[in-house]
Amino acid sequence: MRKQLFASILVLFCLASCEVTPIEVKPSEKDNKYTAADGVAYLYDGTVLPEMHIDISESEWNRLLKAFDRDSNTKEQVVCKVTYDKAGEISVIDSATVRLKGNTSRRRPEGGNGQMHQSGNTDWHHCHFQVNFRKLIKDDAHELHGARKVILKWFKDDPSYVREPYCFDLFRRAGVWTGVHSAYCKLYIHVGNDPEEAYFGIYNMIEPIEDEYLKGRKEELGGKKDGFLWKCRYGTSLNSTGADFGADLDDGKEHTYELKTCTDSLDLAVAQIKDFILKLNGKSDESFKQWIATVCDVELLLKTYAVNVCVGMWDDYWNNMNNWYLYFDSHDTYQYKFYFIPYDYDNTLGTSSSCGVISDSGRHDPFNWGSSSNPLIYRILKIPEYREAYRQELLRLTDQAKPYFGRDASVARIQEWQSLIREHVSNDTGEDMSINDEPASWSNHREYRLLDSNNNFFTIRSESIKGYCK
Repeated sequence: MRKQLFASILVLFCLASCEVTPIEVKPSEKDNKYTAADGVAYLYDGTVLPEMHIDISESEWNRLLKAFDRDSNTKEQVVCKVTYDKAGEISVIDSATVRLKGNTSRRRPEGGNGQMHQSGNTDWHHCHFQVNFRKLIKDDAHELHGARKVILKWFKDDPSYVREPYCFDLFRRAGVWTGVHSAYCKLYIHVGNDPEEAYFGIYNMIEPIEDEYLKGRKEELGGKKDGFLWKCRYGTSLNSTGADFGADLDDGKEHTYELKTCTDSLDLAVAQIKDFILKLNGKSDESFKQWIATVCDVELLLKTYAVNVCVGMWDDYWNNMNNWYLYFDSHDTYQYKFYFIPYDYDNTLGTSSSCGVISDSGRHDPFNWGSSSNPLIYRILKIPEYREAYRQELLRLTDQAKPYFGRDASVARIQEWQSLIREHVSNDTGEDMSINDEPASWSNHREYRLLDSNNNFFTIRSESIKGYCK
């Protein structure tokens, strides 16, 4: 059943000119319940533009605002009701929760510091949210066709409304099954007795990387879905065992390497990741070559990084020690397989910064994307056969005749997505009110475009990569 569902998902992301049939989601034949894979298929099929309506009492909304004022990184969850409308199919979940998300992108969703909700004269702000359908009541009625959580991201610093959806789609096209799923939605928020709900505009629904992510990929993981999952924040170089390792205990504390699963086994998880770091850095070249082949699907990792450098993801592990997850498929300190999970791709496709070794993400050398002090990809690419496999994958992705990173195929997909959302971008926050073909305002290469033939990022990046791959 799950194999069939994942196959159906991949079919949906064929060339933009292909006609696709919506995924038919059915409860598992075994237990008559929806699975994590069913939730992925239902939420992220991309064939329609669904609506997410969040209804919150004024007291709960004010509690969220107060929590932000105390600590902008708050993980406070407030009670809400969620109504999900997918082409007229209505799902209602009472007693769900919603919280704020984001790092540097965190914002107060209404007004200024200390201000409580102002009904009828509301100063709304775009911000990221996470909705948890099952936090308070853990039963099947508090799932959305098997999905238990969803991240809702506004298009911060992306006037094109397309960068992160494009990247997640490209991962799946390239065969990188570790990439998350996403889809557009319209977001509405209603507070207390306000006469009308506020329309927050177009958001990107994103699959959270948590337990359900692992359950949905149980087959790809060989059934090993109960291992240690680490969120890797800024500073995760994998070059020192003296780093900050900690568990996500929902207490507001953040760690450089943060354990998201099996948090009651933190000591065992830390011992395992330290073993990994010591071997990654300490083995001789020949010993490393033998070891890495046993603990990693190197082909999958190289495919992941080929997509990464094609889209110009500079705020990543290799260059900036940021924005990725690491999964170990066992609890054994010395016997495990690890998986690199890509994450957070809004600063891509020409939105560029002078950071690490990169000053121009459209033209930088894909074989020297980061520093040797961040050893994982650096050491793998020192091995001739892996370097060649990486080179071939870069050439495959940039082949203009294939439906990957080529300009014509990319433009067709982007135009289709933008046509779906264009009439729904204007919103009650007064922010991000139109689609514009340009990078973020702070980008150090403002000239890049996605649709225009002049300074086209896909053309420039592809030609640059082919030059380095000769």
